[in-house]
Amino acid sequence: MKRITCMIFLLCTVFVLSAQESAKTLVVDLKSHETKKVLVVAHRGDWRNAPENSLQAFQNCIAMGVDLIEIDLKMTKDNQLVIMHDNTIDRTTDGKGKVSDYTLAELRKFHLKNGLGRVTFHPIPTLEEVLELTKGKILINIDKGYDYFQEVYKLLVKTQTIDQVVIKSGYAYEKVKAENEDVLDKVIYMPIVDLNNPDAEAFIEGYRQMKPVAMECCFSEVTPEVLRLLQKVKDNGSKIWLNGLWPSLNGGHDDDRAVELNQKDESWGWLLEKGASLIQTDRPVQLLQYLKEEGRR
Repeated sequence: MKRITCMIFLLCTVFVLSAQESAKTLVVDLKSHETKKVLVVAHRGDWRNAPENSLQAFQNCIAMGVDLIEIDLKMTKDNQLVIMHDNTIDRTTDGKGKVSDYTLAELRKFHLKNGLGRVTFHPIPTLEEVLELTKGKILINIDKGYDYFQEVYKLLVKTQTIDQVVIKSGYAYEKVKAENEDVLDKVIYMPIVDLNNPDAEAFIEGYRQMKPVAMECCFSEVTPEVLRLLQKVKDNGSKIWLNGLWPSLNGGHDDDRAVELNQKDESWGWLLEKGASLIQTDRPVQLLQYLKEEGRR
């Protein structure tokens, strides 16, 4: 009996250490400029097979080998951070109203809907639950959540997940530094830039000294200026994050074109040619397979 107990303990220890090494490897891949590996970011988790922004959607991503999950935050009436994209819970749950209208206990009475709009048994998860679920296993990208920068940081410290989380915003460096200078150099922060914006180059230059690990670049139209600015981001020492989500974010080189029109080279291949080191997608399974075939995994 004692031997069996020891074996179970050793197996559990190996599993925990393996998970921790997995996250450490992903952090190295994120920060490395030498690797050819392209990191896959699952938009709101695996929402095609589980309710968006649910623990199950995130667990599915861990199982399939996704590198990052993208999440969005809202705060409850009693100051608890939960995972929710919309300003209201109307579309994604069987409840109505703003997250801020409810305490966490009250929100727990509602359940998430799946992609068909059917109510499931899945509750709205808290950020802390997501951090505990993903700890040591996968990286997290907090997209809509900048307003809670300080509260997020406290939870990262509490759960010991600082190195696993990327916080993003579309604000200029001066604003971000002024509001969060005390913790900015303690987290992984990534700016978002619209390359079709006339002020895009000034925005990029504003982050030159900080040299963020990557910069999310969006554009509805591909122009010579867009291509020049993509190169500028790389020249400034940051990786390029591109989106496959829908045409207005990538000039028509999107996920649906890759999968439904079977034009993977014209969509994901084009993103790779333009220097993408991270691709956010609504089609994680198919993108992972494509990247493996292209020798980028």
